[in-house]
Amino acid sequence: MATQAQTYTNTIENFEDLLAEYEAKSGTKEGEIVKGKIIAISKDYVTVDIGYKSEGQIPIQEFVNVDGSLTIKAGDVVDVYLESQENEHGQIELSKEKADKLKIWDEINDAVERDELVEGVITGRVKGGLTVDIGVKAFLPGSQVDLRPVRNLEKYIGESHKFKVIKFNKRRGNIVLSRRALLEAERESLKSKTLETLEVGQTLKGVVKNITEYGCFVDLGGIDGLLHITDMSWGRVQHPNEMFEVGDEVEVMVLKYDPKTERVSLGLKQVSEDPWTTVPQRFRIGDRVKGKVVSLTDYGAFVELEPGVEGLIHVSEMSWTKRVKHPSKVVNQGDPVEAVILDVDLENKRISLGMKQTEDNPWEVLRERYPVGTVVRGKIRNITNFGLFVGIEEGIDGLVHVSDISWSNKIKNPADHFQKGDEIEAVVLHIDAEKERFSLGVKQLTRDPWDIVEEKYPPGSVIRGKVTKVLDFGAIVEIEDAIEGLVHISELAHEKISNVTDVVREGQDVTAKVISLIPEERKIGLSLKRLSSEENDPEYAKYLESQRAESSTKLGDVFASKFAGLKVNE
Repeated sequence: MATQAQTYTNTIENFEDLLAEYEAKSGTKEGEIVKGKIIAISKDYVTVDIGYKSEGQIPIQEFVNVDGSLTIKAGDVVDVYLESQENEHGQIELSKEKADKLKIWDEINDAVERDELVEGVITGRVKGGLTVDIGVKAFLPGSQVDLRPVRNLEKYIGESHKFKVIKFNKRRGNIVLSRRALLEAERESLKSKTLETLEVGQTLKGVVKNITEYGCFVDLGGIDGLLHITDMSWGRVQHPNEMFEVGDEVEVMVLKYDPKTERVSLGLKQVSEDPWTTVPQRFRIGDRVKGKVVSLTDYGAFVELEPGVEGLIHVSEMSWTKRVKHPSKVVNQGDPVEAVILDVDLENKRISLGMKQTEDNPWEVLRERYPVGTVVRGKIRNITNFGLFVGIEEGIDGLVHVSDISWSNKIKNPADHFQKGDEIEAVVLHIDAEKERFSLGVKQLTRDPWDIVEEKYPPGSVIRGKVTKVLDFGAIVEIEDAIEGLVHISELAHEKISNVTDVVREGQDVTAKVISLIPEERKIGLSLKRLSSEENDPEYAKYLESQRAESSTKLGDVFASKFAGLKVNE
């Protein structure tokens, strides 16, 4: 028995040695990729022979396409991964998927060593970036997606691109990719080619890459140029996004180029002709034009007559009769307007427009309707220290200057004698349509008393009046309303006096003789000392008063007949 047992033991040991020798010769080890032959395909498994003592089974799902069809058939040779040489059932464990992944890792490793690019599909969004399927899962940081920061990373999901591997760790299963590095290399190559031919005045095609408030950046091929908002159009542009979107292709002209800083200034409007070159042929003074209000300022409204050609309607040219404080009281931005060209300044590229000129000038109409001398009636709309503004037509006031209110010139402040809303009559003195001035007079409703002063107060006549002002050299005597005379100090008394108040006082009634008269200068010289005893008599003074009253009545009849022919407008 002992001999048989010993023989069995020796047999087993010999078999293990033979197996170890076989395995050493075959070189098959766990954790390696080996080739195997498909010998059977069942409903759930695929049986693979790798030349080992037993076959291995792999789930059939590892050999199925996305559409459910098998990718293999019996007899095919495939690469499989040897997970275990013998499991609890005495079978080897194989995996097709792991073999594929290990092969991919090896290919990626080779690409890294050769500094080659890998291709993959962006599959999802994760914190800090995107996931990419390059056969295995890799990470694409957000900063490495494009040349410029990207706000919406989701838009890249599903896109296929080439990438550069910037980090690779097979043991940890960590791969980091960069698309930016690839784009930078391509851009640098394009940039070199572009700079070789770039020159001022050249027309190029480019793509809008970025839009700001002051302009947009255009990719000319590896180098960006700035298209400033002022060089986008001959017309007015409020914001670049009115004209462009990112990705638009544009044809631009190189305006400036600095090789040291590699800064490029571009122009779009310069590609087309400046519309101002033909303005003299199309816009003439006096032409009636139509346009659209594109901007408002405190002093007027800018009107676009055509793209690149604007005119200004100054506030003073918006209405004949209204005082426009701000153009928004008359027009709004975007309003269509009609105007007349007042002036064209080619050198400064300015066109002056007028809105009011599209209507009849009410001041011209006023001049025809109210000739000089016409009597008008209206209400006082405003009172100032220099006169009264009287409403005659809608929006048109006539000014009665303080000097034209009374012949006496005693009115210093019109507000002391009139109120707003008072209705008065006045005579048209002057209408200046160009300066828009309308002058009226109240005192002209009656005759200037100085016109008949020679008839009433000839030299040698005696008057009765009141001292209104005492001066160092004499006294002012009011003879009647609007007529005053001067008694010089030398004509106060026969004897020499040194002080006027020794003879007369302000407010005192006096009788005096007219000794000189200059109507054109409105001067009357009076004397107290040259009165005779009869002329000094109080009874004689009363007689003079009665004579003056009778004379005024007769003269009143004369005035009535003279002014009867005046035209009156109410």
